Amino acid sequence: MKEAEECLDIHEIRQEIDAIDRRVIELLGQRFNYVKAAAQFKKDTDGVKAIDRFNAMLQQRRIWAEEAELNPDAIEKIYRDLVGYFIEEELKHWESK
Repeated sequence: MKEAEECLDIHEIRQEIDAIDRRVIELLGQRFNYVKAAAQFKKDTDGVKAIDRFNAMLQQRRIWAEEAELNPDAIEKIYRDLVGYFIEEELKHWESK
């Protein structure tokens, strides 16, 4: 993988971005596997939704975003959408047990 400054043209930059996006998606898949596995430890739908944990997680992601010099509002939105989807899927998985 090249550093951004090492890319010689837009094609190389796009290749590197695509490679990063592929890794991000693979990691999201791994994250989802943990979400599904967590369902076995939840006793009810409130446990699956885990509102306090959800809010604490969003706060931590905002801090990490600031540390990475990213917009915390944008990162929170991404995680709110992503984790909202994962919670819906975890509920389906939990209810099917």
